[in-house]
Amino acid sequence: MRKLKLQMQLSIDGFVAGPNHEMDWMSWNWDDEIKKYVAGITEPVDLILLGRNLAEGFIPYWASEASKPEPMDLSFAKTMRDTSKMVFTKTLETNQWANSKLAKGDFIEEINQLKQQEGGDIIAYGGASFVASLINAGLIDEYHLFMNPVAIGKGMSIFSDLDNRLNLDLVKSISFKCGIVLLKYRPIS
Repeated sequence: MRKLKLQMQLSIDGFVAGPNHEMDWMSWNWDDEIKKYVAGITEPVDLILLGRNLAEGFIPYWASEASKPEPMDLSFAKTMRDTSKMVFTKTLETNQWANSKLAKGDFIEEINQLKQQEGGDIIAYGGASFVASLINAGLIDEYHLFMNPVAIGKGMSIFSDLDNRLNLDLVKSISFKCGIVLLKYRPIS
């Protein structure tokens, strides 16, 4: 069975974006160690899951980054551009992005079907409400939470609307030089 991973950056007070979707507080001065970790979790991935809101910025950004003469990280940018994407949406009627498909049905059913298919791992990046729905449905198999050294006071949380308590087992923690701390969890059944 394919594994669904979540990779998210959070503030230390648990927000993934500010109240108006601000993400300017995230640390991007990544050293080689954190880049190596992210490459390791994305290497076995052959499908990226996105909500429509995040897809509108994510897909064009990585397409543009991969075509720059000096991108911030060419191999990672190409991976983000070239990996198949599934965009979950209730509003879009047509797909405007290369290498992606729209998913308009019941997301729980569709993701469970994807997890049963042959293939590599699946990774979800967001947005916040889409990820909160994945968490509530118990679909995430691994949480890779990158805690940024900042508190923003209020904003968007992926855990604020849980229907039930979520018990997690800490599998790994790493403190990176840039101040980000990785917390890797697996759900406890």
